[in-house]
Amino acid sequence: MAISRYEPWSLLHQLHRELDRARENVAGDGSAATAEWAPAVDIKEEADKFVLQADLPGVKPEDIDISMEESVLTIKGEKKTEATTEKEGYKRVERAYGSFHRRFSLPDTANADAISAKSNLGVLEIVIPKREPVQPKKINVTVQ
Repeated sequence: MAISRYEPWSLLHQLHRELDRARENVAGDGSAATAEWAPAVDIKEEADKFVLQADLPGVKPEDIDISMEESVLTIKGEKKTEATTEKEGYKRVERAYGSFHRRFSLPDTANADAISAKSNLGVLEIVIPKREPVQPKKINVTVQ
């Protein structure tokens, strides 16, 4: 039977290392959501396309940047909203500012050349058509 030393702080040190590793992963590759806020996103696959809907209240369409590179769809933007209420005796100003950055890995069947996007009442809809599947090619063997 081996004697092991009890280290009361080992779990705390392990937790600290795991938190550092998680922080590096988010900052390093910018995977799912990185920014001051992250919009809610619904993704559904249909027979001929993928449809992505992002809730972007208060974000103007001209403040949204969508790009696709190496099967990764990136949505960036900035929210700039200010509401002011002035009545007798008081003034209230509410502001919501912040940028967002979301990235989504898409399968090889996504057709990057035909992506379309539209914004309606604070909901961004991105339609990503699917490519026709590559059919296997039959190769005949000839006798010499």
